[in-house]
This record gives sequence, C-alpha cells and structure tokens, in this order.
Amino acid sequence: MRIAVLASGSGTNLQALIDAARDSRLGAGEIVLVVSDRPAAPALDRARTAGIATIALPADPGEPREAYDVRLRDAVAEHRPDLVVLAGWMRILSTVFVHAHRCINLHPARPGELPGIRAIERAHAEFIDGQRTVSGVMVHEVPDDGVDSGPVLATVDVAFADGDTLETFAARMHDAEHRLLVDTVARICTRLPDPTGAPR
Repeated sequence: MRIAVLASGSGTNLQALIDAARDSRLGAGEIVLVVSDRPAAPALDRARTAGIATIALPADPGEPREAYDVRLRDAVAEHRPDLVVLAGWMRILSTVFVHAHRCINLHPARPGELPGIRAIERAHAEFIDGQRTVSGVMVHEVPDDGVDSGPVLATVDVAFADGDTLETFAARMHDAEHRLLVDTVARICTRLPDPTGAPR
C-alpha cells in the first residue's frame, strides 16, 4: 500500500511512521511521498533523510482553498497513493482533494471534542480550570471538509495526572499519537479487522 503523508510542522508523527515502515511494522505499507505547505517544515527534512520523495507546496498569496487543493490533489496523484495520512497538516482540505484520495487524520482529542488547532493546549487549560480529567487521541476518516469530524477508526484516552504541566501532558499525548497512528495505519495496510468493530 502506497502512503502519502501531509505534514505542516516538525513531523514527529511522520517520524513514527517512517520508523515503523523501516522496521516492517506497517505490513505492506510504504511511504512514497511527504508533502508540506511550509517549505521550511522539519517534516520535509525527516523525509529526505529517509530517502522519501518530498514536495513543498505553499499556498500563493490570496489563493482560494479549492484552487490550492487542485494543485495539491494533482501533485499527490502523480505518486499514486492508496492512502493519504494527515499527520499535523494544518490546512482544512476541501472536497476537491478528499474526494480524490482516501484520507485519514490524526487529531489530539477524543471524538467530538476540541476540534481544530491547539487541542492539547485547550485540554490542559480545561484541566487547570477543573473542567476536565481526561483527553485523548483519535484517528478518523476524512470524507468531506468537516473539521476533525469524520468516522472514527481508532481512539485512546489520555488521563491527566496530578500536577500535570502542559509539557508533561503533551509528552504523554504525543506518545499516544505515535502509537495510535502507527497501529491504525498498520491495520489499514494489512487489512486486518479491528477487534473493537470500528470501520477500517
């Protein structure tokens, strides 16, 4: 299964996938492309170090979202991916793109909670205010241009600990992200049924 990864930032989740592919933990999965909308994104350096093709595709000033997504769709299509993984991709994709490729997204929150950016920071702020004792991570399908709202493939809770700082909580969240993303992509690539009954 040919995998394209879209990442806007540091690429730690991408690195988890790269490591898993190198160790044969993705089954038949092969990362064939990494794309970033930010040419200086460290994710691109991680991909180059691993010998993976990269594309830096920034938006033009004033470019409509759909016009950008046409360029993105066509650039990704040249690499014939079976699966597109959004791993820290900070742009909302329109149906122009998601109807052309099977896309899954990693989001650092439980289903139905904290859609959008800075979910970890927002969850921690709610913890500090006494409004939250647990958050989580999910991987979901991206069937349309909804924000973090597609059918859930996998999820895991991450509880707060007494005295959690943003840094200690974020570290546990990132660990959970890496494990959940690798496990979910591996399951898709090997076409194994999910014992929880969640859709593939």
